[in-house]
Amino acid sequence: MPFFLHLKSKNALLNIILLLTVYYIPYNIINIKTYRSGELGFSTGSNLLDAIVLSVVAKEDGTYGYKITQDVRSVMEVSESTLYPVLRRLLKENYLESYDMEFQGRNRRYYNITSNGMILLDSYRREWIEYKKSIDGILLGE
Repeated sequence: MPFFLHLKSKNALLNIILLLTVYYIPYNIINIKTYRSGELGFSTGSNLLDAIVLSVVAKEDGTYGYKITQDVRSVMEVSESTLYPVLRRLLKENYLESYDMEFQGRNRRYYNITSNGMILLDSYRREWIEYKKSIDGILLGE
């Protein structure tokens, strides 16, 4: 018998649904369809990570990889082995640019967002607002 049939209260079931929505769904690649705009292109997997990385880099002029990793980790679990390929891909696709500078006797690579990166980030931000509205409509009844 499924575990949720053993739950005594409706609130416990709602809490489990909320936990699954917050923790499980974001780690699976899904596309959400909205009733207004057709298919929403905001995949909650790699596109969400791209959006967060671009946003972190856009906050400062010249941000280095370790700081980007720490800032991203403040909102989602990600390893350096996941993040650095994302940075390399965003560089290759001309959404980021990089330069090396010496820091305490060693080279540190810094990243800046390009104008193409700002356009993509703006697109991700608009899609996030629509995605959030859709989820809020279901979870919060808005």
